[in-house]
Amino acid sequence: MEASFFTRHPFLKDALSILIFIAAVLLGTTLINSFVFRSFNVIGPSMEPTMLTGDRLIVNRLAVTWAQLQNRPYIPERGQVIVFDNPNYSPGSDDEYIVKRVIGLPGERVVVENGEVRVFNNQFPAGFDPDTTHSDAPAAPISGAIDAIVPDGSLFVMGDNRVGNFSNDSRSSLGMIPLYDVIGPVTLRVWPFPDWRGF
Repeated sequence: MEASFFTRHPFLKDALSILIFIAAVLLGTTLINSFVFRSFNVIGPSMEPTMLTGDRLIVNRLAVTWAQLQNRPYIPERGQVIVFDNPNYSPGSDDEYIVKRVIGLPGERVVVENGEVRVFNNQFPAGFDPDTTHSDAPAAPISGAIDAIVPDGSLFVMGDNRVGNFSNDSRSSLGMIPLYDVIGPVTLRVWPFPDWRGF
């Protein structure tokens, strides 16, 4: 009885096993990054004091994946911190992804004036302070002035550091963020370790 090919060539069997293992790890990593969670570093002062440069964040992709499986857009909750593709990204720069807080949802009116932000919708025709929906207090007073309706399929976002020009967000050149650019909500800060927390 003749021995099998791999019995006669054990080195090839080991090499093939290693290649299959590497391919499985790469495929698994790609699937996890695409559909389960992703990791991002914070760069810049726009989310201070909530997040600082060097913080490592875990973003939940499951919420976006579930919405896509239901053939509908993912709409984050007001007050959530999200990561999204920079609509103004230029190759070679380090700001391909941006982290901000959701302030206005599709169809709502957002007004920034006299150092305050207010959101108007059908439920609150007199307007309300969107920062009452989360526990992280943004820097005040808020700079800039805007009165805008959030288009369908878009979000109005702001950084937590709202004094001066520390946060490039929907008040300025960033504009409204398309829902299809949202990577997902931030769920954990895992680094630096002593300051880890959930969102």
